[in-house]
Amino acid sequence: MDMLIAKDLTVSASLHGERVPVIRELNFSVAPGRVLGLVGESGAGKSMIGRTVAQLLPPGFAVTRGELMFDGQDLVRMPFETRRELLGRDIAFVPQEPLSGLNPVLTIGQQIDEHLARLDFGNRKVRRDRALEMLDAVHLTQGASLLGKYPHQLSGGMCQRVLIAMAFASRPKLLVADEPTTALDVTIQARIVQLIAELQRNEGTSVVFITHDLRLAAQICDEILVLYAGRPAEYGPARAVFSEPAHPYTRCLQLSNPAMSGARRGLYTLPERMPGLSAIKGIEGCLFAPRCPNVTEGCNAAPPPVIDVGAGHRAACIHPDRTAAIAAPVPAAIDASGLGTPLMTVDGLSKTFTTRHGLFQRSEFAAVKDVSFALHGNEFIGIVGESGSGKSTVARMLCGLERPSEGAVAIAGRDVSDDSAATRAYRRDYVQMVFQDPQSALNPRRRVASIVTQALEAAGTGTGAERLARAEALLSEIGLSPEMALRFPSQLSGGQRQRVNIARALCAEPRILIADEIVSGLDVSVQAQLLNLLLRLRRQRGFAMLFISHDLSVVRYLCDRVLVMYRGEVVESGPTAAVFDAPSHPYTKSLLAAVPPDDPSAAWAPRSRDAEPALALGAGL
Repeated sequence: MDMLIAKDLTVSASLHGERVPVIRELNFSVAPGRVLGLVGESGAGKSMIGRTVAQLLPPGFAVTRGELMFDGQDLVRMPFETRRELLGRDIAFVPQEPLSGLNPVLTIGQQIDEHLARLDFGNRKVRRDRALEMLDAVHLTQGASLLGKYPHQLSGGMCQRVLIAMAFASRPKLLVADEPTTALDVTIQARIVQLIAELQRNEGTSVVFITHDLRLAAQICDEILVLYAGRPAEYGPARAVFSEPAHPYTRCLQLSNPAMSGARRGLYTLPERMPGLSAIKGIEGCLFAPRCPNVTEGCNAAPPPVIDVGAGHRAACIHPDRTAAIAAPVPAAIDASGLGTPLMTVDGLSKTFTTRHGLFQRSEFAAVKDVSFALHGNEFIGIVGESGSGKSTVARMLCGLERPSEGAVAIAGRDVSDDSAATRAYRRDYVQMVFQDPQSALNPRRRVASIVTQALEAAGTGTGAERLARAEALLSEIGLSPEMALRFPSQLSGGQRQRVNIARALCAEPRILIADEIVSGLDVSVQAQLLNLLLRLRRQRGFAMLFISHDLSVVRYLCDRVLVMYRGEVVESGPTAAVFDAPSHPYTKSLLAAVPPDDPSAAWAPRSRDAEPALALGAGL
């Protein structure tokens, strides 16, 4: 018997006094010990399904039709007390953001003990032994020490492993994992996926795995459900769905993802955005039709039926035979004529942080050690490595946000290592930084026009009308409507906020951009738009960029050269294609081995933490 079955499942939200379907007529099943992958853009309904299973729907949302059966029991009509008994025991949930799932004022030991006590899991000693057993199962060493630590004392990868340990502590029958690897390093991602797979095999647990990473989903999932605006677009065996996609949406998502092998190809960018609740009410035909490259008049007449396109493979499309013809664009040529001129020279850059313990004790930590490289005009250099390898510290020193302990930085032949007012002004003329999280980087109380032209306002340049005109021109340049100049950041999507972040940096017309994880956690479709935008702006403006990322496929697509950092040092560098296709350092090989292959039929067996004892990969992570 299947562990989880959805029959015509419909979840609706209250909108202006009306019930609007957010998820409509979903049908799927998850057998014991199998993994169902839910993929799609933000707003597709992936997390809503996970919340429906875990009975964590937001206020105003409710199941209005259909059934959701768990182990023969109806979750929708189940009494609250019975459902509460299931959650945490038979149904476990791992959230996307690990710190949101852990109480910041309780130690790890207290939280695991509280969880097991709610499940009547023996006395305190029995619960402690089980906690240590599960921490060991997720490869967290020194478990006894970790029990006394608070969440903020652990890294994101460690917190995620603690949540997985708690989820499997009760030997659940079903695990709902909502984006458990988003924005994590590739090595940490590989370990967490391995942990879920190991525990799933050992316990026979069914898994609903929610992700926007198609490459990862192809490797770890048995079945795939592709969602679009809460509707099923495609469903079937993972290998069939990704090897021969029948729905244009699935194919477009695949072509939006940079490849890790083969010739460099362009990225397909979906136009516009997925329709919201208000827009859905006015669409009579296929919801994907306004963005579909294969749209015909028949697509707008009525909702497409879900048809069989293979063994257990179904798609909601009236033209599935045309999907294979959708192709990625030819990548535009990059003008490398300026690569002969060094624009920034970094020589022996080092940074040591000192922490004081009381009056007489202190400890030192070398975050960056003897980093040297040159950035040429119109060149894109990628910096990769695990969290804690020193990537962001290098970026902060180059921007003047940190003073180097040793070494020198020269821009256009002038040393900018000191912190004088003249040096800061000179650096601002050449270097601008684009931060990782636009949500925290943009002032929520300022309108977009004021944010974009902040540098002009600070310098007292131009009138208000002139700055508004400049903001509108910049927004047009980065692909946003000029009318957005008068909006607040909260009125924009994540991808739009990141574009505003880029426009603010470009306002000062810098020669060098430093981008720190600016596409981390974005949908592949939004990521493709931003990557193509950067390449277009490079051709038009001719600036250089230092691009920090943990996504190796993005670096392969975007960057001319790459620096691989490990524990503060550059362990390998060179042309991106040469380093990625024929790595020489063991650490680079381990990073590349942790990336799922492009081919959905290829086996993926990333080396575990213990496979490289000499490197101690991820120690302290």
